[in-house]
Amino acid sequence: MMVTGMVDAQELLVEKKVFDLPSFTTQGGRTLKNVKVGWESYGTLNADKSNAILICHFFSGNSHAAGKYAASDAAPGYWDAIIGPGKAIDTDKYFVIASDTLDNLNTGDPKTTTTGPASIDPDTGKPYALDFPVVTIGDFVNVQKALVESLGIRKLVMVAGPSMGALQTYEWAASHPDMVGKAMAVIGAAEADAQLIAWLDVWAAPILVDPNWNKGDYYGRTPPNAGLAKALTVVTLQANHGDWTNGTFGRRPAKEGEDPAKAFGNKFQVQSVLDNAGEARAKVSDANHFLYLVKANQLYAAGGKSLADGMSRIRAPLLIVSQPKDLVFPDEMIQRSVAEAKKAGRDVSHITIQGTRGHLDGVISMKQAEGAVKAFLEK
Repeated sequence: MMVTGMVDAQELLVEKKVFDLPSFTTQGGRTLKNVKVGWESYGTLNADKSNAILICHFFSGNSHAAGKYAASDAAPGYWDAIIGPGKAIDTDKYFVIASDTLDNLNTGDPKTTTTGPASIDPDTGKPYALDFPVVTIGDFVNVQKALVESLGIRKLVMVAGPSMGALQTYEWAASHPDMVGKAMAVIGAAEADAQLIAWLDVWAAPILVDPNWNKGDYYGRTPPNAGLAKALTVVTLQANHGDWTNGTFGRRPAKEGEDPAKAFGNKFQVQSVLDNAGEARAKVSDANHFLYLVKANQLYAAGGKSLADGMSRIRAPLLIVSQPKDLVFPDEMIQRSVAEAKKAGRDVSHITIQGTRGHLDGVISMKQAEGAVKAFLEK
C-alpha cells in the first residue's frame, strides 16, 4: 500500500485525515468508545513500510507540523523549517506522520479532531465534562501506536517532537522500544519534576477561579473563556523569555497617550499583546481539555515510573535539543535527563539552539538544528 501526503513536490500541500478507534482503554483502566484523532502525513510510505517517522506536537499544538492545507494559508506547519522535500527530515525519503493527541486543546479548530471532555459520551449523549477519564502521555502515545499500526508500520525510523512532543517521544522510546529506531526530544525532559508540576498548577489556576467553569459543567452554557484566556496568557509568557518581552515591548504603553500611571485601565503594550493573544486562542480552545492536558503533563515520567526507570528501558539513540534560556524546561532539568541517559548507558547526543524566545525557540528556530537532525538520521 502506498500512502501519500504530498500533492506537489515543490509546495508541500497536505490533507487532514481522521483516525477512528472503536475502543480504547486508558492506562487508568477506563474504556472509551469511538475515539477519533486527526492526522496528516508528508511524503510516501515505501513498499516495506520501513521509512516512517512520527512527529508529536506540543501542549497547545496539533498535527500540523509542516506544509500547508492550501497554498493560500498564511503560514506552514510549525516545523516546516526541518520537514519537507530536501530538508533535514526529507519527505522525498521519509514518510512523516503527525497526529492530534487525545484531549487536544484546539476543539474549536476545524482542522483539529480529538476526543476529550468536550466530546459526546456515546453512553449518555452528553459531553463527558469531568466524567472523562484522567489521561496520560502514555495514553496519547498508545493512540498514536494504534494509528501507526493501522498503516502496517511495525517500526519507526524516528519519533520526534517539541515540548509535550518531547515527552511523547521519550514515552514512545521507553514504552515501545522495539518500535523506535531513533528518538529526538526537543525542549522537553523525560520526567515532570516538582517545579514543573507546581508551574502547571499556575497555568490551570485562572480557569479554576472563573465562576463559569462550574466544576467543568459548562457545556451548553457560557464557557470559562476569561479564565482560559488568562491561562493561555500565562503559558505564552513562560514559553517566551525576557529577551523577547523586553526587546519587543520594553515599557511602552499599549496605546499612545494612555499612560499606565494615569488610569487603572491603561495597560502596557506587553500586557495588551499577551491578553489579546490569550483571548484569541481561547475562542478555539476548551478549558477542560486544557486542565486535562495539565494533569497529563504533571503525571509524566517516561515509561510511567521514574526518570531512571524510563531511561533504563530506552534502546534507541537519543538526540536531545534544548534552549539554555528555556523557562518551561530549564537547563538543569534537561541536564538531568541527559545525565540519566548517560548513566543508563544510552547513546545520547545533546545540542542547544539559541534565540530570544526561550522555550519557543524549539518550535520556531529549529532550522538552526537542521544539520544535527540530518546527521542524526543518517548515522
